[in-house]
Amino acid sequence: MTATGLTETTITATTHALAAGQLPEGDVLPIGEPLPGTEVHLLNAEFAPVPDGAPGDLYVGGALLARGYPGHPGLTAERFVPDPFSGRPGARLYRTGDIARRNPDGALAFLGRSDDQVKIRGQRVEPAEISAALCAHPAVRQAHVRAVDNGTDGKRLVAYTVAVADGVSVAELRAHLAKSLPPALVPAAYVLLDELPLTANGKIDHRALPVPAVAPAFSPTAGPASGLEAQIAAIWRQVLKVEQVGADDSFFEIGGHSLLLVQVQRLLSQALGRPVPGVALFAHPTVRKLAAHLGADTVSTAAADTRADERRSGRVRLQQRRAARQSAGGER
Repeated sequence: MTATGLTETTITATTHALAAGQLPEGDVLPIGEPLPGTEVHLLNAEFAPVPDGAPGDLYVGGALLARGYPGHPGLTAERFVPDPFSGRPGARLYRTGDIARRNPDGALAFLGRSDDQVKIRGQRVEPAEISAALCAHPAVRQAHVRAVDNGTDGKRLVAYTVAVADGVSVAELRAHLAKSLPPALVPAAYVLLDELPLTANGKIDHRALPVPAVAPAFSPTAGPASGLEAQIAAIWRQVLKVEQVGADDSFFEIGGHSLLLVQVQRLLSQALGRPVPGVALFAHPTVRKLAAHLGADTVSTAAADTRADERRSGRVRLQQRRAARQSAGGER
């Protein structure tokens, strides 16, 4: 059995029963359901309930909640906030500082602390949310995301994953995250591990996590083979500030990250004269693959335009024949 609680909620607030020999896996720790006399709410920044499965700030209330911190009115006002969901006069909710979600079975799962949030290039990021999104991939058994100082332009997100079986690729993980997370939350680097290193008390041992290489690793690949490939490579060189880009170099492995990808998306859209979706850049991270994808899109778009032109021409010819018949009928 696992139990979570705070002094502010009379020691124990939630409980979760575990089967014999069962241990929680990864960062997502089940904390079960609130005990009688306790209420639990998962709220967003606007103090509104989050949907099931989404991460939210954990607030605790109910009859077992303390009244505050004696002699510390300021801290009490900050952590014990008015309860808008209760009809009891003066009811309060305690802001725990924990991030949790509600699983499909109704049980709560602890994702991390709100004070674990980090700023990546000016944007506030919750690593636990990214870890949970990675664990939603069927091939991922465990995941842990943290911010690592890369020594050049600040911090970058690194995802450590343990796969269910061999075969999952970094490109696949990036594409998976790009479908549900904004670009700033997609990690720049990925490390595939057999197991996550743990401390003696079962927590992630951050000091034992390997740090991925910081310097861009250029591969001796062939140069661009088409005009579109050359166009893409030129934009990558401009954004990444590098001298060479091979046709099979991965954008993320030669120094790119999600925010730089936004610049690539904008420049490519301008160069091609049509929108380039960000998901395509995650799913096709090399010059060759992206050019093939965009080229196929161009062909299909041109074919669609041709069909539209043919339909318009057909309508014009039909209108001309109708006008000719009406004219002839009028003359008779």
